Amino acid sequence: MHRTRFAAALIVALPLLTLSARVAPRPGVDWPSFRGIDASGVADGPETPTTFTPASAAWKTPLAGLGLSSPIIWGNLLCLSTAISGQKDAGLKVGLYGNIESVPDDTAHEWKVACFNKRDGTLAWERTVHKGVPKVNRHPKSTHANSTLATDGTHLAALFGSEGLHVYTLKGRLLWKKDLGVLDAAFFMVPGAQWEYGSSPIIHDGKVIVLADVMKDSFLAAFDVKNGKELWRTPRADVPTWGSPAVISADGRQQVVVNGWKHVGGYDLKTGTEIWKLRATGDIPVPTPVFGHGLIFLTSAHGPGSPVYAVKPTATGDITLEGSATSNEHIAWSVPRDGAYLSTPLVYGEYLYVVRHGGVLNVYNAKTGERAYQQRLANQKQLAAGAFTASPVANNGRVYIPSEDGHIYVVKAGPAYELLAINEMDAPVLATPAISEGRLFVRTGDQIMAFGGSK
Repeated sequence: MHRTRFAAALIVALPLLTLSARVAPRPGVDWPSFRGIDASGVADGPETPTTFTPASAAWKTPLAGLGLSSPIIWGNLLCLSTAISGQKDAGLKVGLYGNIESVPDDTAHEWKVACFNKRDGTLAWERTVHKGVPKVNRHPKSTHANSTLATDGTHLAALFGSEGLHVYTLKGRLLWKKDLGVLDAAFFMVPGAQWEYGSSPIIHDGKVIVLADVMKDSFLAAFDVKNGKELWRTPRADVPTWGSPAVISADGRQQVVVNGWKHVGGYDLKTGTEIWKLRATGDIPVPTPVFGHGLIFLTSAHGPGSPVYAVKPTATGDITLEGSATSNEHIAWSVPRDGAYLSTPLVYGEYLYVVRHGGVLNVYNAKTGERAYQQRLANQKQLAAGAFTASPVANNGRVYIPSEDGHIYVVKAGPAYELLAINEMDAPVLATPAISEGRLFVRTGDQIMAFGGSK
């Protein structure tokens, strides 16, 4: 009798064990949030192509509306978001320019989440998340769907700033939604210059983590991914920022690390309690923190400085550098003037790749901070490289660097600059590509394309 009960219990438990095992993302297959697993941007394994054009795409699917959210992937499902204006041409202005004014568009919009079969680009499901007039305006180079989605293999989190946080199943069933209030990410020096929210959520250990550095009542918060219950909320006193939070697991503790100007910081994952803080010198932080070689890398590049920091995960208290110092007990190394404005850096192999907004690539030894090289990216015709918003990604010894003008530069990884290819997409690329099973997935202004792999 006891054996029968035990066998029955084991049979019931097996599917739960299988489901639990699948929750961990598979390197080279799943790309569950902004820049993939842990925002690393790396997916080694089956080889992605070095050269490609839209004509050589395995598939391409048109996209309605405007969105800078990057594609995410779980298994065979590729998902992204978009916002459709009531204007026929909502307009997206790319390139190097200094305009800070917002786009005046008070038409009714539709915010959508769409998921596709990553094998052939066919639509699996689509949901309209919200309809209405946007609560804040956007920058000409921004959209109302900037935040990349996040999944843990069971849930799909979609954050649309002032239009709320929405969590679905991977089959498109809405589980819960939460109004986070008006999240006005404006230029702090000119509050009327509303640029729209841009931080992406992450899912970790059953928590949806949201960073909202905005003009009023900024916070970092964690919600139960199953039901939306607020687990903790920590107020932040910083100017609007656009980077995403990152969870760093090292030295026996898990911490949520966020970029900032007045308050770069690390927070306890369980409680939201501050662990360490740093006052930086770049006043409009956008890049997301990344981790590698036992160091947390942070960068920004606007205002009084453009630093790169390599912070030890054991940091505690105020770790701000004093005077002209480039290191201290908690900061292994730093450089004051080579940081990235919009693009998240890449740790790949022994090196840290930092792409500046104007197309200058700085490569450092990640452990020591010694610069391996500095190179301005340009094509074979020696045209200007343009502006760079999307972040680099890597596969099998190659680094892919997209530009706003529609070029994807492919650089050989390592301590010396070697340009392998420049691929023209015939459309702007501001969203960071995704990599899965030997395929590179690129979102342009009006479509999503897949390159490489088996058709």
